[in-house]
Parts: sequence; structure tokens; C-alpha cells
Amino acid sequence: MPALHDLQLAVRDAILGEDGEAAARHIAGDGLAPEARLEIYRHHVFATLTAALEATYPVVCQLVHPRFFAYAADRYIRAHPPAGPCLFEYGATFPDFLATFPPCRGLGYLPDVARLEWAMNIACHAEDSTGMDPARLGQVPAEDLPRLTIKLDPSVSLLASPWPIDQIWRVHQGDAACDRTVDLGAGKAFLEVRRIADAVTMRAVDPPTHAFRSALAAGRVLNEAAVAAFAADPAFDLAMGLHELIEDRTLVDFAVSES
Repeated sequence: MPALHDLQLAVRDAILGEDGEAAARHIAGDGLAPEARLEIYRHHVFATLTAALEATYPVVCQLVHPRFFAYAADRYIRAHPPAGPCLFEYGATFPDFLATFPPCRGLGYLPDVARLEWAMNIACHAEDSTGMDPARLGQVPAEDLPRLTIKLDPSVSLLASPWPIDQIWRVHQGDAACDRTVDLGAGKAFLEVRRIADAVTMRAVDPPTHAFRSALAAGRVLNEAAVAAFAADPAFDLAMGLHELIEDRTLVDFAVSES
């Protein structure tokens, strides 16, 4: 009898369709062939994980044929099985998978729509946070301000896409207007997704604000974030950018970098 870890690996390989013989040798038949028992479990695993992906990516499901989505999910599950027990955490790399999945080559907007839906999933399940007391910033010496690193609300995601993914998403909601036509050449989308109270929200932001907040979210110091914003628009108002972070309670903490 193999060690438990080795047996677990053998069952995993059997479930993913790589090699069922190694696991089947250690499964009792008891009226049903070991291979049949594995097949029942495989069907349950794939059905459950496919349903989890469908729940996280409902608009992606609508944009393609159900059989296409099922095929993509099957390929994804085999290549990227879950690393943890929480189903709402599964599928983080699905947008990147779609970006390199050959059958999606003609659907350039699909991975970015998936990224938008994953951002909404993050917002829905992120831990609660409270906005920072703005008086704390007033206590920071002026010479330290350029070296500030700012922590944003953990529910916040910033997305940029060459496709109007916000319009694509909206016309696939149940309350969408009758006209479900989207001009794919309508221009780029710069979006911020976050949770406010219990509601997941999406709003368009201008390019310099997107660059500024994206740099801060990536851990860049305030001076570097300002440079990114000015590169997007030299007229960016840094003071207003900071004020808006405080006003909409996106800024939850900060630190002064030593570098």
C-alpha cells in the first residue's frame, strides 16, 4: 500500500485524466469496478468546478456557447486544479488562460471581460475595511510625503482594457436596455471596481487617476505614482488625487518607505 501522500497524488492524476491505473489498483471494487468509481468522482469534481467557474464568470458564459464554455472549463480544470478548498477562490487565472487558449483567439475582448468579473469576485469577498482618519496625513513631515506607500481598500481593483468591457458587461445584465449592441471600437475602458457597504460597484475613471491609483495599489511610493499620473496627463492634480482617495474612503492606511 503506498503512502497516503502518494495515494492522494495518484487519485488526483486519475481525476484529471492523466493516469487512472495507479489509483485503481488500490480501490476496492465491491460490486463496481474501481475505474467506474473513479469516473463517478471525476464527473462530480468537474461538474462542481465548472459550476464554480460559471458562477464567477456569468457574462463570459453568455458571450460564448455553453458547450464552448464547458470545453474551456474542462481544459482549464485539467491544467489548473484548485489549490485550496474555497470554491469562490478558484479561477483567478482563468482570464489569463482564456488569453492564451487557441479557440479564443478571435475573441480579443473575452479575457478582459473575465478580468472584470474576477475583480467583482474579489470585491464581493474582500475583507471589510474602514477609511483612514485624514488627520493622520497631516502629521507626516513634508519631506517624507514623496516616500509614502498607501494601502487601498482591499476590495479595490483597477482595470484597463482596449475594449469597452464595462459596456459589454452591462448589456448582459438582467435589467439591461433592449438595445444589446456594443461598439467594440468605442474606445478604451479605465475602471475601478470595489465594494461599498454590501454592493459591488464599477465606475469609469480618467487615465491619470487610473495610473495614479494603479501605481499605489502596486506598492509604488507616492512620488512614483505621481510620475505615472503625470505621464498619462501632465495636468493631473496630485492634491485632488489624494483628496479623492480620502473622500471616497479608498485610502485605509499608509507607511513611509525607507528607500
